[in-house]
Amino acid sequence: MCRLYAMHANEPTKVECGLVKAQNALMAQSQSDMEGYAHGHGWGVADYPDGVPMIEKQVWAAFHGEHFTRKAARVYAKTVVAHVRRATVGGTSIENTHPFHHGRWIFAHNGTIPNFDDVRMKMLDHIDPLHRTKISGTTDSEHIFRYLMSLFLLHPERGLLATVKEGLEQILTWAAEVDPTARVGLNIVLTDGEHMIGSRYNRSLHYLHRDHVFHCPICDQPHVHHDPKTNYQAIEIASEPVTIVDQWYEVPNKTVFRVAEDYRLDMEPLGRPFSK
Repeated sequence: MCRLYAMHANEPTKVECGLVKAQNALMAQSQSDMEGYAHGHGWGVADYPDGVPMIEKQVWAAFHGEHFTRKAARVYAKTVVAHVRRATVGGTSIENTHPFHHGRWIFAHNGTIPNFDDVRMKMLDHIDPLHRTKISGTTDSEHIFRYLMSLFLLHPERGLLATVKEGLEQILTWAAEVDPTARVGLNIVLTDGEHMIGSRYNRSLHYLHRDHVFHCPICDQPHVHHDPKTNYQAIEIASEPVTIVDQWYEVPNKTVFRVAEDYRLDMEPLGRPFSK
């Protein structure tokens, strides 16, 4: 169990309200989500100032101290990924704290692969040595990231969405081979700052599309210094709706998606077609 938030827009945008100030901001979810769970085993925020990923991570709860609040206030970017952790696989450490990164790529995961020690042995055989040596923590999440990056390195011609879909379906197959009754949680967000791919599998996930600059009722300001020559477009993705004044939509369960050119979601079903 974790909680994540992502924003992708065509103009630099502030996300402080979604992270800190909104009625159900990510910081509030770190203390207690809609199911009553706390997510206090670390937090991370990644954005792309000047096109280069910048990540800040801490091992304490987002609602403790002012570090998360200060980071959120500084973020003004086209692409943001934030995460608060409730540890299930792997202890509390910086190495196990999301988001993970490789070059320009940023990755966050909400969910759990049951019996991960057994699934991990299957997965490691398919992780490129370049990425295998870069694994620094013990989470299922980091292994998923390195496996997906290995697939993309091997077959870039397939495209990112097809690669992620194939990789997640293979992980589901491996988990079912270990225990057919196990309930896998595979909500992910993967981005290089230009493209954003994600999935929902057995965890809650919602999205909000904006097609115009709006005046935020929470902070009483617009979130963007708008270029009038541009039609502002943005999408927010979150484990739980962070505001109560906006129209959030539920991502269908067992779905893989990408943010399209119009900043809406292209979705495909996520199944388990592979076998031994």
